[in-house]
Amino acid sequence: MALKPLRPCRHPGCPALTRDGYCPKHKPAKTERRVSAQWHGWYSLPIWTDDLRPAQLLREPFCRECARQYPPGDPRHRTRATVVDHIKPHRGDWQLFVDPTNHQSLCKHHHDQKTAREQAEERRKNAEN
Repeated sequence: MALKPLRPCRHPGCPALTRDGYCPKHKPAKTERRVSAQWHGWYSLPIWTDDLRPAQLLREPFCRECARQYPPGDPRHRTRATVVDHIKPHRGDWQLFVDPTNHQSLCKHHHDQKTAREQAEERRKNAEN
């Protein structure tokens, strides 16, 4: 079987020739799977898709954060919620995942903001340790 031809390393400015894309000096470290991947599948379970999520959106059809931020006369005060969020991140704790008192309805905009804040906080915490 023929070997792949040698090509320059993909690292900018590195002239080393390799068959694997990167030379041994610049080969990226293997990234570990995110811890959240272990429980991300829970969002596909019938208890979430058929029970908990729809029940929360019926109970609270408008974004909780929009209602808090905008005055009652403002049309944004009643933005339709599309995401069911965990108030306290469950981090693989099944009881927190299914606890209806830990759910809130948010619009996608506010859910994305909250998630970004939580992830930045987590990265900051990990960097300190």
